[in-house]
Amino acid sequence: MSLQISGLASGMDIDSMVSELMKAEKTKLTKLEQDKQIIEWKQERYNDLNKDFANFVLETREDFGLDNGVTVSSALDRSDWVKSATSSDESVVSVSSNTSAIDGSYDIKVTQLADNFSAASDSNISSGDKTSLATQFSLDSDNDVIEFTIETEDGTKSETFTYSSTSESKLNETTLKDVVSDINNADLGVTAIYESEIDRFFLQTDDTGKSNNVKIHQGIYDDGAGVYVKDANHIDFLSGAGDKLKLGLTDGDLYEGQNAKMNFNGATGIEKQSNNFEINGINFNLKGTSADNITVNVDTDVDSVYEKIEGFIEKYNKLVVDTRKILGEKRYRDYKPLSDEEKQAMSDDNVELWEEKAKSGLLKNDMIIQGTMDTVRSGMYQEVKGVDGQFDQLTEIGITTESWSSGTSYGKLTIKDPDQLKEAISEDVDSVLELFFKQPEDVTLRTSFEKNLTSDQIKQKREESGLINRLYDNLAGGMQQIIAKSGPGDSADLYRDVKAEMLLKFVSDFNSISMLTEDMFNVEKRIVDMNDRLNRVESRYYSEFTAMEQAINKMNSQSSWLSQQMG
Repeated sequence: MSLQISGLASGMDIDSMVSELMKAEKTKLTKLEQDKQIIEWKQERYNDLNKDFANFVLETREDFGLDNGVTVSSALDRSDWVKSATSSDESVVSVSSNTSAIDGSYDIKVTQLADNFSAASDSNISSGDKTSLATQFSLDSDNDVIEFTIETEDGTKSETFTYSSTSESKLNETTLKDVVSDINNADLGVTAIYESEIDRFFLQTDDTGKSNNVKIHQGIYDDGAGVYVKDANHIDFLSGAGDKLKLGLTDGDLYEGQNAKMNFNGATGIEKQSNNFEINGINFNLKGTSADNITVNVDTDVDSVYEKIEGFIEKYNKLVVDTRKILGEKRYRDYKPLSDEEKQAMSDDNVELWEEKAKSGLLKNDMIIQGTMDTVRSGMYQEVKGVDGQFDQLTEIGITTESWSSGTSYGKLTIKDPDQLKEAISEDVDSVLELFFKQPEDVTLRTSFEKNLTSDQIKQKREESGLINRLYDNLAGGMQQIIAKSGPGDSADLYRDVKAEMLLKFVSDFNSISMLTEDMFNVEKRIVDMNDRLNRVESRYYSEFTAMEQAINKMNSQSSWLSQQMG
């Protein structure tokens, strides 16, 4: 920039004059900065709505028990809100039921509970202080050897533990608590416990059932003979006639947990490794044995299913109303984004009110959002093709969609006839669930990414999908379009939870750069160019005023010289 002279010769305020001239020049820059702010606001509005879509999908999935990574049919089969189960004696057996359970009455008689194997010291085990194995059990730390092997799961797991003067774990340096830690860290399916206060040792299998078993071998394994051998220095520690821990275990014997035993609905002698198991879709939790039969009743839980559907409709309608509000917001075009100088001249409350107006209507009648909601609405009232049950449309179970002509409702769902819905649930709950959650028979349609399907296959998939699955797909399609428009923001993980491949198209087709981000880059480049231009214009103004000042100063010097010559 040229040397700036502030009106010394002319007496003018050059800085103020240049500043006023630059205000007019900066009008285009202000417009570009406003355009940039509007793009940022649009991205925020798009991202907020997309998060609403994602949270709706995830929350309603959770409500229905549809976990990520589990097929819809599997999740529904194990859900506990479709069927209810009761036991005539909760002190013996408590029950719940999956969707696959058949309504009816069942008898169960429990003759034995499942248990794990456990052993405990029959008396105090220490003969000295507990500072080391040598002192606690009066051992010769130089010559005695503690060496034992624990074998579990029918010999498929085993670990040998050695404590001696020549091993890494020395008898005079290792405590019984160290031995406990070594056993528990070996991942053998057994747990060792030493209670110092009562001076007793405990060993038990972690799980119940006969297959959870344990063998203890003292000594070292002889590969040639295929047996465990002890010399005179080997100490019986966990097993043997004089085992130091007084567990009373015989070396090499198999010790097993026990299975639960029961009779169920005419089938006798059933054995289960655990007290918690499933038979015919009924989940049993055994608590005791019974001399007589216990009666278990399974029925469709009409109220629970009705409440799930009602809760879904409430969340769906809220999403519909909130989205319609965004599409119908009034646009206040006279309220432009404020500059920093304008904000400083206003109170915080007034700034907030102004920006509320400025942000309003940015997504008014947005084609992507409106197209998504049109697809969602039409998908909810179209029939589901290929159902095995009797219902293929919402109206057949007493639910209707409000028409588009109702304005702000934008097609909300209404339980028009609660009795009709409850009757449908009571008489054929499987058909009701199929209407909502059916999946296409073709495995390719169920498991393939939509980008790998033809348009005809996508159409077939949606026609053969249950209403809620169809809704999720339609929302996911709209979400992908919004991501392409505005990017994922800080919610990429949220969108992947909705659909694992949600961002693949954005990465592959758009190189992770959204349309609005491209617009932002372009505006930012124009802002940089405009600032460069304004700097040049400002420099030119100062150069022109400087030249004027220099001319005036020269004229004044000449006038002074002439005056001196004449006077």
